[in-house]
Amino acid sequence: MKAALGGIGVVAAFAAALLGALTMAFGLVRKRPFLVASGYRYVPIVAIGAVMSVGAMQWALISNDFSLSYVANHMDRQTPLLYTIAGMWGALEGSILLWGFILVGYLVLVVRHFRDRRSDPLVAWATVVLLAVCTFFFALMIGPANPFKTLATAPLDGAGPNPLLQNHPLMAIHPPILYLGYVGFTVPFAFAIAALITGRVGEGWLLETRRWTLIAWGCLTLGIVLGSWWSYEVLGWGGFWGWDAVENASLLPWLTGTAYIHSVLVQERRGMLRVWNLSLLCATFSLTILGTFLTRSGVIQSVHAFSDSNIGAWILTFFGVIVLVSLGLIGWRGDKLRSVGSIDAPLSREGAFLANNVIFAAFAFMVLLGTVYPLLVEAVNNDRLSIGSPYFDTMTTPIGLVLLFLMALAPVLPWRKASGELLRTRLQTPLAFATIVLVACVVGGIRGAQALFVFFLGAFAAGAAFRQLGLAMRAALARKQSPLRALIGRANGGMIVHLGVIMIAIAIAASRTYGSSGEVTLRAGQKGVFKGHTIELVAMRKTYTGTGDERRVKKILADVRVDGGRVDTPALTYYSAAGTPVGTPSVHTGLVRDVYLTLVQQPTANGGNAVIGVYLQPMTVWLWIGGLIMAFGTLLAAVPGNRRRPTDPTSTLDAGFERPPERAPSDDDRSASDVREPVTVP
Repeated sequence: MKAALGGIGVVAAFAAALLGALTMAFGLVRKRPFLVASGYRYVPIVAIGAVMSVGAMQWALISNDFSLSYVANHMDRQTPLLYTIAGMWGALEGSILLWGFILVGYLVLVVRHFRDRRSDPLVAWATVVLLAVCTFFFALMIGPANPFKTLATAPLDGAGPNPLLQNHPLMAIHPPILYLGYVGFTVPFAFAIAALITGRVGEGWLLETRRWTLIAWGCLTLGIVLGSWWSYEVLGWGGFWGWDAVENASLLPWLTGTAYIHSVLVQERRGMLRVWNLSLLCATFSLTILGTFLTRSGVIQSVHAFSDSNIGAWILTFFGVIVLVSLGLIGWRGDKLRSVGSIDAPLSREGAFLANNVIFAAFAFMVLLGTVYPLLVEAVNNDRLSIGSPYFDTMTTPIGLVLLFLMALAPVLPWRKASGELLRTRLQTPLAFATIVLVACVVGGIRGAQALFVFFLGAFAAGAAFRQLGLAMRAALARKQSPLRALIGRANGGMIVHLGVIMIAIAIAASRTYGSSGEVTLRAGQKGVFKGHTIELVAMRKTYTGTGDERRVKKILADVRVDGGRVDTPALTYYSAAGTPVGTPSVHTGLVRDVYLTLVQQPTANGGNAVIGVYLQPMTVWLWIGGLIMAFGTLLAAVPGNRRRPTDPTSTLDAGFERPPERAPSDDDRSASDVREPVTVP
């Protein structure tokens, strides 16, 4: 019943997406509006099919229907309800199902949002692209990634999920938010392809997709941060980012997407970087598909990756088609993509944005090279090559420092050209703030040249951000507006995002420079000292499941007191799907330092010592706070401000609409640096 219902939903969604895409494309090419209008009618069928398939899968998971191969292979009766529900995205086929479901959600939102402009060729072609992408993912669910395969004989119980995927609530939150970011970039990509097909490559399509891009970027940002938090809380190695290939797969589209969000401002303001922006957007979507290949093809071994499958060839082919179509369309429209403006001086807002883009592109290239090169070597020579953290740290640290400097410089630069006097005036407050922070760090006993340099640059960038936010609030008060209202809009929301990035950069520098780790061997009731911290093993205890002959150990816990405070409980947990116990760390979180504990070795049956792993991680909590601030800033940037619209309400999508290269900035994107101010900045 459930398999049949889910299978019908998948087939219905695939057929409707395919027919809708073909009908609309034919109608657009032949200029038959009635076919274009009829193509939209397939969208509700796609949505119903997607809802049916997801509903059937959740029904099967919750009811422990082990006649489905997916449920039997990845669930068991002991799995808690939360992780049973999250089991849909805990393995290959279910993750593709979630991807398709979210993609259909975006499709429905786009069609509804542009319901008054469905006859516009730009909107129609964008819908065709979205339907085509839906067709591919539902084809995967019919073919190599079918989540509704059935077994001839259903087992009494399943094999159970991966133990690492059922011991932290973030497993239920992190993947869906990450997928909202991954899949969300399909919307601006679809409009970019539509703009290239229709030849309407001006700034109109950028304005219509700006908030879609921000929401996708914000979800991807939050998903990456939550993934780092999950890794920190679950994997037991005391870190939050190991340059794992799957971690890199999510970082790559984030880097190119971040570059696009910055450079698109230059195109809106000056009519420049059209080819660059289209290339960045197509690269971002392409990298989400490449990331899908890396995580779901079985070509890499990772705790984040899924098992071997024959889905890799399908996804890699789709990736190749996207790249070839994107490059072909950009080349075809080369004449129309010529910029109507140019950079007047390197020391200007547009010059800083261009430098920012080059740095982000270099960052992405270094990460891509370190991720893909070992796979290429193995494919050609059948040799296994490992590129680890030393490569990535060495190559990306200088890039990160340059980006921090640009974050300090760009907000104070005017458009077109900056004079020396203007720069001195605008930089004096951020520089003074950075100098005070640096002196305070040195006086406070903080050492380490690289970390101090990061603290200085971070304070410099924070000073520039606070300066702009202060000017915006002062202007709002002068207009008798709420100071909170002044934070709404792209420029000031972006400054709040910068503050979150700065917090993360400082936390990473502190953790890598001043963190330490070791082990303490103790008997119950014994105390030890590690790096000035008193570690006391209060007691060892066990928890059990079952009764009588079925009674077995569930957890072995160590009650550990740090510095006479609360008792933390690192543990070894036994899962039915794992023959050996899985470590569960305990994190004593503080604003200045985390004390991270693991149970490395339990006492023997005859007594003896337990080995407690101790990691001291300074300022780690500010990583998670910084991520939340970035998400909040993205939300503020996406909220509509007092934006000036063209007098013709349809002109932003009109074929002849082009923004003049030197338009006046609107309230929504005006930088506070461009507001008139006295020479002495308060």
